[in-house]
Amino acid sequence: MASPIKLAHFVLRTTRFTEMVSWWKDFLEAEARHENDFLAFLSYDDEHHRVAIAHMPHLAEPVRGTAGLEHVAFTFASLDDLFGQYERMAAKGVTPYWTINHGMTLSAYYRDPDGNQIETQYDSMTMEEADAFMAGPLFAANPIGIDVDFDALIARWKSGESAESITDYATAGK
Repeated sequence: MASPIKLAHFVLRTTRFTEMVSWWKDFLEAEARHENDFLAFLSYDDEHHRVAIAHMPHLAEPVRGTAGLEHVAFTFASLDDLFGQYERMAAKGVTPYWTINHGMTLSAYYRDPDGNQIETQYDSMTMEEADAFMAGPLFAANPIGIDVDFDALIARWKSGESAESITDYATAGK
């Protein structure tokens, strides 16, 4: 049996259609491949759409603390890109509610206008390194990660510190 070759897109339903479409376009620097009063198909790359948003004004408001999807994650190609996204959004008053070093990723978590959680991340390890890390004692002792201060990390990055040092799990949060 074959596995999928990629995760293509996800669809959000909302009562705040205009606000959500605007937020996601800005957050992902995406463009609408198709948009009307009911649906928006957004993409930031070569996929015809990565996020679709459906306007459903009859829905009840989302209830936190119920079962469902925890978050979606977007990987950035470099620390410059991840930190650039953080600074771009912070300049607009959109800040993450959580910044963390997971070991294999350095991540910032945001909420959209409906409260959906979005992780932005930079892969700080190769797949082989991540596999070994996740099978090792540091990850077993703390599979969530270590809270970090992105402003402090960005200052270190801009001063010339290496990506390996910025993302080092053993010294994260210190």
